[in-house]
Amino acid sequence: MSMVIELPDSQGEALAAAAATCGLSLAQYLGRLAEGRVPAPVGACSNEPSTRISQVIAAIMADVPPAELAKLPSDGASEHDHYIYGWPRKYTTQKSVPQGADSQS
Repeated sequence: MSMVIELPDSQGEALAAAAATCGLSLAQYLGRLAEGRVPAPVGACSNEPSTRISQVIAAIMADVPPAELAKLPSDGASEHDHYIYGWPRKYTTQKSVPQGADSQS
């Protein structure tokens, strides 16, 4: 089956660029797109390195004021069930926890 689709130049160029990024011809790319086999969003098959989750977290945490960070318990990871659900602590040695941060014990 042959089909002609009229697209603005900008859309045609964007599709051709996405196909090239994936190392495909435009016809191959459109075929995979029609079959739902192209990663979403378009361009996700880029060869550029992806951002590490640690970088994303660091960027988010950069805006948290130091005073707020100081309120977080130092054993929050190992004792997360205690802080989230109020369960008894897993470890008997309590690490330094700021006053008021451990209101459920």
